[in-house]
Amino acid sequence: MLKDFRLEWRQRAALNGMLLYVGSTVFVCFLSFSLKGGLPPAPAWNALFWIILLFSAVNAVAKGFLQESRGRMLYYYTLVPPQAVILAKIAYNALLLLGLALAGLGLYMIVLGNPVQDPTLFVGNVALGALGFASTLTLVSGIAAKATNSNTLMVVLGFPLMIPMLLLLIKVSKNALDGLEFEASESALLTLVALNLIVGAVSYLLFPFLWRS
Repeated sequence: MLKDFRLEWRQRAALNGMLLYVGSTVFVCFLSFSLKGGLPPAPAWNALFWIILLFSAVNAVAKGFLQESRGRMLYYYTLVPPQAVILAKIAYNALLLLGLALAGLGLYMIVLGNPVQDPTLFVGNVALGALGFASTLTLVSGIAAKATNSNTLMVVLGFPLMIPMLLLLIKVSKNALDGLEFEASESALLTLVALNLIVGAVSYLLFPFLWRS
């Protein structure tokens, strides 16, 4: 994780590019609705936020393994076990996506209003979404890095795997927008936690085989 943080700090252009992507997307949404003379309704507000976060996650996490050269991966192979590599990548990407999500959410609320009735539930749901996107896309990035056309494979494998998680995230955030009781979102939240644990366990168990290939 420390290596990834140092690398990100040295290549601040990539982080600035991700922030610029989030900011420009939010601004385009603002322009689209300002032409109609108002703010988006709650369902559209919710859908646009998760679309922005989803594509930001793909752009941010895709470089996790794709930027590592084969020689560097061989060097890691002599230093640390594969489980340490995948867990560190997941943790780093989760922190990166959580920072991007919170920054994007703050800008999104400033520009397009704040219809959220239950902020605690909404922010907790965003944190679960950042962890889920990070764990899923990190494993997919590791798989795609072994292929020749890695960027295309990253998208092809990533989106279908994230659809069930995305549906649950949208449902919980809609409940937070409507101000429903916590019991209405409890089962969906437990399912999200279970999905994150399953993806983390699968990554921990299967990445050593991918590491040796």
